[in-house]
Amino acid sequence: DGLKLCLSEFKRQLAWVERLDVTLGPVTDVTGPVSHSASDKDAVDPENDFQREMSFYRQAQAAVLDALPRLRKLQVPTRRPDDYFAEMAKSDQQMQKIRQKLKSKQEAMEKSEKAKQLRALRKYGKKVQTEILQKRQKEKKSMLNAVKKYQKGLSDKLDFLEEEQTSSQGKKKGSGSQRIKRGPNAKRRYKNQKFGFGGKKKGSKWNTKESFNDVSSFQAKVAHNKGPRKAGKKALNKRPGKRARQKMKSRAR
Repeated sequence: DGLKLCLSEFKRQLAWVERLDVTLGPVTDVTGPVSHSASDKDAVDPENDFQREMSFYRQAQAAVLDALPRLRKLQVPTRRPDDYFAEMAKSDQQMQKIRQKLKSKQEAMEKSEKAKQLRALRKYGKKVQTEILQKRQKEKKSMLNAVKKYQKGLSDKLDFLEEEQTSSQGKKKGSGSQRIKRGPNAKRRYKNQKFGFGGKKKGSKWNTKESFNDVSSFQAKVAHNKGPRKAGKKALNKRPGKRARQKMKSRAR
């Protein structure tokens, strides 16, 4: 009674266009004409989320369909004009903060993705490196086993030596071809153009078989410093006597 009394005190008898309230009962279907049903057969189970939400949706849709003709009768526009401008509920500063936050989140996600990719590449590189090392160890072990068998006389095959030679020759050929392809650098080409090549230097004073066997110009007296001396010249590499050496020492003191 008290609530009804309070309601009657502040309730105003205004026109519907001022209140715009629509009250409907349970709605079964809104595809056709609006039909209300309050039977127990069509009652909605409140524990079923889908049925409950669907009943809310149908009731709201039926209220809209009921209110639109009444608004048209009262010549109240129900659609926005094309140039309608509505101010946003959030300020530009707040939206800017939200944009910055979203941008920072996106950058953090990109960084984490890059870090994941780098970790995956490192794992792959380590995997390849371990595979190469294992392959080398396996080849070395097989070669050592072949050498041991050959030393013990269990095998007379020298295939491991041939494989080693072929691998070394292949490396040399590869390096030689690379040198030929690359050629001299710019600094070397400039020096060759300025100073020339100069011919062979290394090994130019080595003896050959013919020069070693040729002893026609050999003179024993000259070689051993026993030949005739010329006037005014002392013998080469002749050590002074004892008295001369003592005189030299006394002069030096």
